[in-house]
Amino acid sequence: MVQDLAKAIQTIKEKEWIDLTHTFGPDTPHFSAFDDAAFKTLYTHDDGFSAQQFTFAGQYGTHIDAPIHFVRDTRFIDELELKELILPLVVIDVSEQCATNHDFTLSVDDILAFEKKHGKIEQGTFVALRSDWSKRWPDKGAFNNQDADGNNRIPGWGLEALKFLFEERCIQAVGHETYDTDSSIEFQKNGELLGESYVLDQDTFQVELLKNLDKLPAKGAFIANFVAKPENASGFPVRSFAILP
Repeated sequence: MVQDLAKAIQTIKEKEWIDLTHTFGPDTPHFSAFDDAAFKTLYTHDDGFSAQQFTFAGQYGTHIDAPIHFVRDTRFIDELELKELILPLVVIDVSEQCATNHDFTLSVDDILAFEKKHGKIEQGTFVALRSDWSKRWPDKGAFNNQDADGNNRIPGWGLEALKFLFEERCIQAVGHETYDTDSSIEFQKNGELLGESYVLDQDTFQVELLKNLDKLPAKGAFIANFVAKPENASGFPVRSFAILP
């Protein structure tokens, strides 16, 4: 049994691994309701050791949202099961649409078009939305992409598309390259993040501000999400990566 496990781990290590996580700091893009992160040096090697203090909102940089982020009386980060955090990965590429339409909102028809090309989306998968918005990082202005009225113009998921994935395809979780699950135009229309609320109401997590989705196949890879275990946290920076087939 020990040999079987060692062989399995060695096989996994021989595969190509892709980092899906942004390096973040005080000057990188973040959700407008939060302050900039603050990094403070407490001690240097002149003191005998190096140590720093970090201050930032839980939903900062590439991060994982627990259900409690939007839904009362649900799970915190530390209550997510380890095996939930490693899942088969599906990547829906809508980068061409997003390049010409910054208000792009994923629809059920877009999902069906993906399935016509790549096959039905399997149960229990993590579905990531590739918009290539991550290529605007770390430029705050380019990332926020505000119009003349100061409104963000950022693509995202449509509510009906999310309902289709969770209710018809029985997926496990989602992720994207932007701040929010919902496209900015949908948020402005509804006045709330209906898509994000819906996802977290499925008693699952999501990962925001992913990168390098353009380096992944539509199917066949796995995503792993390594996160710290703060007490009663609704979200926290995560180290997400993909293992290619």
